Amino acid sequence: MGTIDYLLHGLATAAQWHNIVFVFLGVLIGTVVGVLPGIGPMSGVALLIPITATMTSGLGPEEAATSSIILLAGVYYGAMYGGSTTSILLNTPGESSSVVTTLDGYQMAKQGRAGAALSIAAIGSFAAGIVALLGLIFLATPLSAVAIKFGPAEYFSLMVLGLFAISGLAGKSMVKSLIMVASGLLLATVGIDNVSGVARFTYDIPELYQGFEFLTVAVGMFALGEVFKTILERESNEGEIAKISRITPTKQDLKDSAAPIARGSVLGFFIGLLPGAGAILASFFSYIMEKKLSRNPEKFGKGAIEGVAAPESANNAASGGAMIPLLTLGIPSSGTTAIMMGAFIMYNVQPGPLLFQDHPQLAWGVIASMFVGNLMLLILNMPLVRLFAKVIETPTKYLIPLIVAFSVFGVYAVQFSTFDLLLMMGCGVAGYFLSKNDFPLAPLVLGLILGPMLENNMRRALTISNGDFMIFLQKPVSLAFLIIGLLWLTIPLLLKLRGKRVLVNEEA
Repeated sequence: MGTIDYLLHGLATAAQWHNIVFVFLGVLIGTVVGVLPGIGPMSGVALLIPITATMTSGLGPEEAATSSIILLAGVYYGAMYGGSTTSILLNTPGESSSVVTTLDGYQMAKQGRAGAALSIAAIGSFAAGIVALLGLIFLATPLSAVAIKFGPAEYFSLMVLGLFAISGLAGKSMVKSLIMVASGLLLATVGIDNVSGVARFTYDIPELYQGFEFLTVAVGMFALGEVFKTILERESNEGEIAKISRITPTKQDLKDSAAPIARGSVLGFFIGLLPGAGAILASFFSYIMEKKLSRNPEKFGKGAIEGVAAPESANNAASGGAMIPLLTLGIPSSGTTAIMMGAFIMYNVQPGPLLFQDHPQLAWGVIASMFVGNLMLLILNMPLVRLFAKVIETPTKYLIPLIVAFSVFGVYAVQFSTFDLLLMMGCGVAGYFLSKNDFPLAPLVLGLILGPMLENNMRRALTISNGDFMIFLQKPVSLAFLIIGLLWLTIPLLLKLRGKRVLVNEEA
């Protein structure tokens, strides 16, 4: 069967009534997650993984995995939609990639144009979703065909590249990011070794024989970490919410936004393909590009609608682009896709080149569901803007108990272990202190997920080469991945050192 045939089968899967319900729930919850400042798509997806496992318990293994991933993907790109609402109305980003939207979105809101800004954000996000979907359709199969020829040495080096890439771009300090990657890899070694059967770092604690469960660590660090941050730092939404009058944009608004939406969508999609780059860089670069191309760059920062259209399109396209490395190579390119990869593995589905051969229903069903989800988001966001704006006013005294309840019941429903509940609480405390001291959490989760695969591929490669580590340099593709990974780490360091030297010379 060709790509079109697979896509039609995927649409048939996505059109099943229970999957339509899951898509709707995913995009609705995702929008709310994006609207609520501080939660973000990573916490939202981590929190919902155990709930999806409970919701799909009556379905077959393949159907349960498909429906769960469809819902989680809906939460991911739904949160990208919702993040613009608080940026525009409250000057507070709902999630990190919406930071750039505050620059012009809030200025538009202060000028009484909040409705137009929110509508353009929704239209741009829809257009970006379609661009990302087309990219997924046409690039997924060729990339899988290339990746299927990779051996264990190439896979090991590709995973090293993924870890280096997210380390180079996550957080303010590369050293702290690398520490978190190393911590994640160390946590991944806990448990019984699959090859030798030896218990490693378990200290005769039976609960550790299976290792640290990804779900427990992710929910603890992201969801409970945010709860502790809110309680201890007494965070609340105290800004004044801008009023929404006219919702529909004018013809001039649409004319001014058309080109920025198109450029932002294409740029965001290709940036999303890069491991570790993500939606934050996409929105930032698209804003800079529009300012450079504009005939009136001085209007940016003062309520330019192009300053809302471009970054919102870019961050949504990046979320779609980030699905390609996950599905075709089995390499997460962002924190959220790393958590989604954990969900795949939890359902005994290995993302990567064999996904489209072994699980075509799941792969193409998820891709097709993204079209349905983006259509639902456009229909939801345009008329219900005022309703989502009210979500911002949810008091934390109601929100925090709900998140804690979902975390506790969700993890216990999947693991049936009080040890996991205690571990989750411990991870929540660790997550709070780590994020407070600017240690990024995404590299740790990525290290925990990729650790076992990294070790297995290294062992397989060394078995083939009789213990010769040169195999990783003798294979051209493996060598290329290692060189790219090394450059990903060293170039930012060199640029930083160069900047410091220039500053010292200027001061002298």
